[in-house]
Amino acid sequence: MNLVIQGLSPLSATHIATLRQLSVTADAVKIGKRAIQFPDADTAHRDAVSAYCAAQQFDFAYVPEKRLADFGLLAMDMDSTLITIECIDEIADYCGLKAQVSAITEAAMRGEITDFNESLRRRVSLLAGLDAAVLERVYDERVQLSPGAEALIAGVKDAGLATLLVSGGFTFFTERLKKRLGIDEAHANTLEIVNGKLTGRVLGEIVNGDAKARFVLQACKRLGIDPSQAIALGDGSNDLPMMAAVGLSGAFRAKPVVRAGATIALDYVGLDGVLNLFS
Repeated sequence: MNLVIQGLSPLSATHIATLRQLSVTADAVKIGKRAIQFPDADTAHRDAVSAYCAAQQFDFAYVPEKRLADFGLLAMDMDSTLITIECIDEIADYCGLKAQVSAITEAAMRGEITDFNESLRRRVSLLAGLDAAVLERVYDERVQLSPGAEALIAGVKDAGLATLLVSGGFTFFTERLKKRLGIDEAHANTLEIVNGKLTGRVLGEIVNGDAKARFVLQACKRLGIDPSQAIALGDGSNDLPMMAAVGLSGAFRAKPVVRAGATIALDYVGLDGVLNLFS
């Protein structure tokens, strides 16, 4: 396995020497300005590597020797992954209920509320009567891409991967991001709007964790690739099913339950840190 270490600033000679000793390898290959690869690293000292990297605020990943082009699909969550916010929490802010809605969102993402459908319905019901124009305000004023998002999408597209956005959030936002970033396919929930007002209901099937996994597997089938050739990135517990279905799963700024179930975790660097994992 290759060990890749990356941080927000370049690794010093002291960092590299310590990590070379921990990974029991003579080589250290620079990847860009802020990442180092240790080829054929010994995984026996994984706990020590993890502890050192946590203390230095580095991300680490043990990955097989592959090229990015060996994969065929990148699937991503939206809220708190591709973008920095939870859209439903920001919508609720416009009717003075952000704290109440956010508490439910956080509990759901930590896996403390196991029925995602019910948690979404509860949150959306609190938005009943809100002017639908608020959605545009949230997109214009509060949606920000996560660090490295544009570079990641550009990099995987250059490598020939298809891109898929699968969200427990709302189509109002996924469709705009799909167009803005050139994402190939997007799935999310549709808010019902009547006479310019949110009704507090969601139309059609709710995109929960199982639906996310299904959309990923369907995309793999259409592309003619094995699920092991897909990458999935997420932060909340409803991302775990799709992460379990693919060859490489990444937890981005994620809840502990998600980090525990992921192949790699990006706690410090941006989404484009995925590009450094493969030569």
